[in-house]
Amino acid sequence: MKKVDLGVKPYLFPMPMLMIATYNEDDTVDVMAMAWGGISDNDKVALNLSENQKTCKNLKERMAFTISVADVPHLKESDLFGTASGNTMKDKFERTGMHATKSAKVDAPVIDEYPITLECIVDRIDTEDGEFRVVGKIMGVLANEDVLDESGKVDPSRLNAFVFDQFQN
Repeated sequence: MKKVDLGVKPYLFPMPMLMIATYNEDDTVDVMAMAWGGISDNDKVALNLSENQKTCKNLKERMAFTISVADVPHLKESDLFGTASGNTMKDKFERTGMHATKSAKVDAPVIDEYPITLECIVDRIDTEDGEFRVVGKIMGVLANEDVLDESGKVDPSRLNAFVFDQFQN
């Protein structure tokens, strides 16, 4: 069977849907959904954003963020975080009814309902041609007890995560 050439596309699978949480200038919570990010080192993550997003302004000002793995029970709320802009819908987090707690390690919110959260500080920001790349240093990882196995490690099958389908968009 021949392979069909699909051209140059970022077809890696799975790509988890990540929820990036920051504080706004008035200390309210901002959350955005993103798929263009991931691990870049043992203790670092990389986020690839568009510079016009509210989250980018917050990252520059606070130099901290959290990343949560989105889960199926919160699909509706996560969808709002991916479709509504924090630039125009100032209360999108409040509209979801979700809850946030201030991280003990970084100046960013932890979304209580999501099963796993990485607490990060900004290590570096690179901007070029409207792209906004953030490298963050992981300062801590929080997990709900119900996603841990008997030895205290995260069991991926218990995360109930969903992925971004870059094949179908």
